[in-house]
Amino acid sequence: MTTPVHSRPISERIDWLMDLSRSHSASFCSADNHLARQRYLAEHNTLIIAMKCMDGRIHLPYVTQTPLGIIHPFRNLGGIFELGWPYLGDMLADTVQEAVGAGRRVLVIITYHFSKGARERGCAGFDCNREAAQAHAYHIRSQLETLFGRGHQTVYPLVCGFETDDDALILHGRDQQTLDLASVPVSAIDELPSRLAALFPDMPGPVRRDLLPLVRGNVRHIAEVRTTNRELNIEHREWVICIGRGFDFLHVPNVALIIGPYSPDLSHPIRQAAGIIRANMDSGRIPGDGFLLLSSAPYQEPGTQKARATLKSAFMADFAANVIREAFPELAEKMVTRSAILNWPERRLDVQPACPLCRLPWGNQLLYRE
Repeated sequence: MTTPVHSRPISERIDWLMDLSRSHSASFCSADNHLARQRYLAEHNTLIIAMKCMDGRIHLPYVTQTPLGIIHPFRNLGGIFELGWPYLGDMLADTVQEAVGAGRRVLVIITYHFSKGARERGCAGFDCNREAAQAHAYHIRSQLETLFGRGHQTVYPLVCGFETDDDALILHGRDQQTLDLASVPVSAIDELPSRLAALFPDMPGPVRRDLLPLVRGNVRHIAEVRTTNRELNIEHREWVICIGRGFDFLHVPNVALIIGPYSPDLSHPIRQAAGIIRANMDSGRIPGDGFLLLSSAPYQEPGTQKARATLKSAFMADFAANVIREAFPELAEKMVTRSAILNWPERRLDVQPACPLCRLPWGNQLLYRE
């Protein structure tokens, strides 16, 4: 019997993580997926942004049967965002302006998640309180309207629940109306255009047209999930703290705690994540031989962009490591720190050469190209 990943020595767990990254890049760059993206974008011009929790279960391309690379994710611990944060606000505004400049509309899907079967399987960032997570999603929606207007003709903010037992989306429309896709049988897929029109009367027709494939895909996915027998009661056994951007490959439940580089006070979520790792070790849910602190910054082009990403990633790794050393000195002795950069066009994670003082060499795991 194969030993579960979370029970293996830290060196083997890191090998597994790098294999996962390589597989994601290979899949993203495959001819089939590349052509599928090109065809999809030719038919559906709306830029789709998803603001979501770091939880690996919240994998929108998978649950909507959408080609990789179509949905642009913003991920953060607990799905907690404030658009007043300077970096987040600027990045989101730049993303929208680039899309608008290319003649595209923008759909921003603001997610919260919960489990219908057990409260404790909900979002840890909100202490598994579904109402609090939903209220925060509406808070983000209000901030988006402040930034981009309440007419919704160019940028449409959509609050969307994610029920993790069935991987079911719950669309929140006008006047507190909702559409729970878990209640829609596959036989009723042809009725979805009229139901979306009733739910979102202020949504531009082209955006509603481009939302429809995600909705149909989720209905089909839910039907497939219900024919399988999958484990739901998964313990928290995270052993990776990720800081930065470029972790799309980590759509695996209970492996990593992902902290986006958005908040002006990154020390708070870093301490939260380190506390969870320590609790996992103390309870025996993961081995006590080590955990990984991994930073990442994406770049589009070689040269200055790549150099900037390298400096940014190294800074975040050092910053996070120092926060953990100060808050949890004993835990820090078990910390393996690595910085990486992400080649965005290929979704390729390149781990930078380790410092000679680091406690674990990468050896064959090193995925680095100059």
